[in-house]
Amino acid sequence: MLGVMPRTARLEGLDELLGRQLSVVSREQLLTLGLTDSAMQYRVRAAGSWQTLLPGIYLGVTGSPSMPQKEMAALLYAGPGSLITGPVALMHYSIRSTPDLDTIDVLVPAKRQRGSAGFVRLHRTRRMPSQTASSGPVRFVLAARAVADTVWQLTSLNETRAVVAEAVQLGRCTVSQLASELANGPVRGSAMFRTVLSEVADGVRSVAEGDLRDLIKTARLPMPLFNPSLYVGEKFLAKPDAWWPEAGVVAEVDSRQWHLGPADHERTMARHDLMAEVGIIALHFLPTQIRREPAMVAQRIKGALANGRMRPPLPIRTVRCPESAPPAHERGLACAWVRHPT
Repeated sequence: MLGVMPRTARLEGLDELLGRQLSVVSREQLLTLGLTDSAMQYRVRAAGSWQTLLPGIYLGVTGSPSMPQKEMAALLYAGPGSLITGPVALMHYSIRSTPDLDTIDVLVPAKRQRGSAGFVRLHRTRRMPSQTASSGPVRFVLAARAVADTVWQLTSLNETRAVVAEAVQLGRCTVSQLASELANGPVRGSAMFRTVLSEVADGVRSVAEGDLRDLIKTARLPMPLFNPSLYVGEKFLAKPDAWWPEAGVVAEVDSRQWHLGPADHERTMARHDLMAEVGIIALHFLPTQIRREPAMVAQRIKGALANGRMRPPLPIRTVRCPESAPPAHERGLACAWVRHPT
């Protein structure tokens, strides 16, 4: 009554293919090896040893697929030359992003006619990257493109700040690389990316520092230098979050997420002592104070600046953050910023 069961004998080359592709294989590859459609369907039957991940894409083992296996399936489904981008690509660079990882974004050439399916969201583009990265058989875009493709999905300024600032702070990409992505990418939906990239170009390195920058701007206080390097002679002194050189005032955002690891407390205190020794007025704010008590924070900064300007300038040499852009009157759009070697 069951009829003749399809042959399930091992085909020459199948084990090697499954081994190379994390146990994921496409219908086209199986047909090339000589496996028939009926044999494929027999393997993915309810009690079979295989399972269907996407249309025409099979996993040659039972159990829940791992993220690398889902990525492999997404690339096979998308076709030759496809690349993973967005939040899942950021995962490979240890950059956190708010969107969940249930959906895998994949870039495909603009002329490819294939729609999204299952957990795969395809993005047709005329800007397929010439340089790529990989982890085993999984191919993905470089960090700057992954950041750009992620932030275009975001709806929160702070979420955008978190992704962009972390990518730069971790050294995964430079401001100039992100500026290139902004300049060459779609204009629609790029406003938050443009705003945050301007902040990061000024030296902002975290969400909390971005909030501080907004507060200073709203309170119409002088804009400081963010994350500059301070020296006394040739001796390195500190790299504060915000620095007003004309007044000798520093503002630090005491955010453990960005500045304090388990072994950093003593070094932080020593740095504060060095700043105090040379006469720097150092202010310290919690991220919650910046968000919830902006008037108090602004008043403390205003008072410190007034006191600092009543004395002679401190003998401190200031070196701008390497990624900082020139002052606003010296630069145009992001694409005109100084580009660093990649």
